[in-house]
Amino acid sequence: MFREMRRAGEALSREECIRLLTEEPRGVLSLLGDEGYPYGVPLNQYYCPEDGALYFHGGLSGHRVDAFHRCDKASFCVCAPEALPPGEWMRRVKSVVVFGRLEEVEDRVEVMRICRLLCLKFTRDEEYIRREIQQAGPRTMLLRMRPEHISGKTIRES
Repeated sequence: MFREMRRAGEALSREECIRLLTEEPRGVLSLLGDEGYPYGVPLNQYYCPEDGALYFHGGLSGHRVDAFHRCDKASFCVCAPEALPPGEWMRRVKSVVVFGRLEEVEDRVEVMRICRLLCLKFTRDEEYIRREIQQAGPRTMLLRMRPEHISGKTIRES
């Protein structure tokens, strides 16, 4: 169902793909948008090692929500540029693409738990996290993506 990577020598291991999904702060979630146009939206994500799912939070309405309700299939991509070695101009970029289906997390306790874990990717300020979840939590939709296919590669510009 999913295509094999054309340049298999550039493929990342599953472990490296998971590392990038865990560490990178944001990526692009792509959905089927209005009138059949692709809709890619930059989002923060949380990769959960316990269930292997990706989680995305956002508002209760909007283009992303409408697209999700229309079709639950999605892809998510993260890119991680490596530091440029001194004197070189060719950048190396690692990228991961995940294909899967989205579902809304209905359990509000679970929504708040995952939102807290997502916040911890950016800050350890517990007071800020508590305040943010208290204020925005009731207006937050959490989507879970269960990966059906994950692939990654290293690109070297030339």
